[in-house]
Formats: sequence, C-alpha cells, structure tokens
Amino acid sequence: MIKDCPFDIIREAFEEIRPLLESVRKQTKPRAVALCEVFCDVLYLLKSSCQ
Repeated sequence: MIKDCPFDIIREAFEEIRPLLESVRKQTKPRAVALCEVFCDVLYLLKSSCQ
C-alpha cells in the first residue's frame, strides 16, 4: 500500500523520472520498497532540511 504524503508527485511526472533512477541501479535482488515512495521521501527530506 502506498502511503499518502504531501510530497507525492503525480504518477505521470514520476514516470518521466523513473528511467533515469533505474539506469543507475545495479541489477541485484528485487526492491523491497517502491521506487516512487523512496523518491517522495527524499523530496520530504530536502524540503524539511532533516529537522
């Protein structure tokens, strides 16, 4: 289940970013967390400045 957060980006916008994010990953085991959730969490950390 994908959580709702104020930093969720539109899925269509994320689909434009996804190839760039996936191109730098080494092919190892499958992900345990959705890439979109990780990206939204990074946006949250950038906005909140890790308070």
